[in-house]
Amino acid sequence: MVSGNHQVKSGGLIQFGHNKDNSNLPQFKLMVGALDPLGMPLATDVVSGEQADDRLYLPVIKRIDESLNQSDLLYEGDCKMSAFDIRLHIVGQKNHYLSPLPLTGQTAKEMESWIDEAVQKELDYQLELIFRNNEKDEKVLVAGGYEFEREQCGSLDGKEIKWIERVLIIKSPVHAEQQIKGLEKRLTKAMEKIRVLTPEKGRGKRQITDEKQLLEAIEKRLKEQRVMGLLTVEYEKQTEREIRYVGKGRGSKNRKQQVIKKVRYSILNVNRKEEEIANAKERFGWKAFVTNAAKARLSLSEAVLSYRHEYRVERIFNRLKNRLNIAPVFVKRNEQITGLTHLLILGVRVLTLLEFVVRRSLEEDKATLTGLHLENPKKANERPTAERLLKAFSNISLTIIKNRQGEIKRHLTPLSDLQMEILNRLELDIFLYLNLEMTT
Repeated sequence: MVSGNHQVKSGGLIQFGHNKDNSNLPQFKLMVGALDPLGMPLATDVVSGEQADDRLYLPVIKRIDESLNQSDLLYEGDCKMSAFDIRLHIVGQKNHYLSPLPLTGQTAKEMESWIDEAVQKELDYQLELIFRNNEKDEKVLVAGGYEFEREQCGSLDGKEIKWIERVLIIKSPVHAEQQIKGLEKRLTKAMEKIRVLTPEKGRGKRQITDEKQLLEAIEKRLKEQRVMGLLTVEYEKQTEREIRYVGKGRGSKNRKQQVIKKVRYSILNVNRKEEEIANAKERFGWKAFVTNAAKARLSLSEAVLSYRHEYRVERIFNRLKNRLNIAPVFVKRNEQITGLTHLLILGVRVLTLLEFVVRRSLEEDKATLTGLHLENPKKANERPTAERLLKAFSNISLTIIKNRQGEIKRHLTPLSDLQMEILNRLELDIFLYLNLEMTT
């Protein structure tokens, strides 16, 4: 989504909708389908900002189908792309899909049993382990999992379609570690919030005098932090007896007295249920993916590693917002917003192609570029970004001087070795640059 300080109008692209960046601003939405591993935008839709995301996937997929006009494509997307109608369409076009399942509906019910089986397989060393080489060329574990198959069927354009779907149950150690850290943080926060429910007696310190009220307050804190069943709370009922004279005035020997009972509840300890916490942590890091691609087309390991590269689509949006400054949007009319967006998408395509060509050349020659990092000129870079490549030319200038006799002299900044190498790897004719000095 792209926000702007606009006045919302009926029929306009700028509308209020779910906005992770700023819910107070209206927005329009941008859907992009990209070609991997290049990361090149293939299809772009500009739609109004109030629309739900899941209904926007199918139009883009259909446009890509029409544009490429070929089968055996693999579509990868987030959990919104795993909607049944989208999967059905992809199968109907004789293509393949790969996406995670959202933890809603029937999946949420079945996920518990899938994780049960996964945990047992992990204990029995029956999970398929997935490795890849990191930046230091070290082999590291990135995931483990297992899979099973299930039948699917649906009706598309009046024709019944049946297919076999693979369900991949995958555990990411990094994701599990993040969830464990989140749980520990929530447990600490819940314990702190529960302890302060019953402060020491004193002026202005409100006491809880009803057991039901105390239990409801404890349950509320546990639910807020999503740690139900992981903590135990010990508390006690404290009763004080105070004798007072009935009525006003000073007491006397024969004056009636009454006993006043004051009740308060005090929390003594908040304890962790370590066994339950350990069991909860054991179930962290698991996700379910679905694909209709056969194992020969896409193995479990290939599916995981391929999905890890989905960040390329996010790079498109990052470039639009942070490099090409599409947000906040300042143009107002629908055709202006659409036109500006498509123009900037062309810019993303140029950046993507430039980056790809240089990286491919470096990979083929097993070479690196040095001098791209001003903070560390000796640093070697084998996968330079388009932004760094362009910045290497930021010192270029063309000076044109016309003297009193009408003579024109030109001076063009000489190319450095780094700039020459970049142009060579882009397969650009250097004389096109040098001719700038000769052109009138």
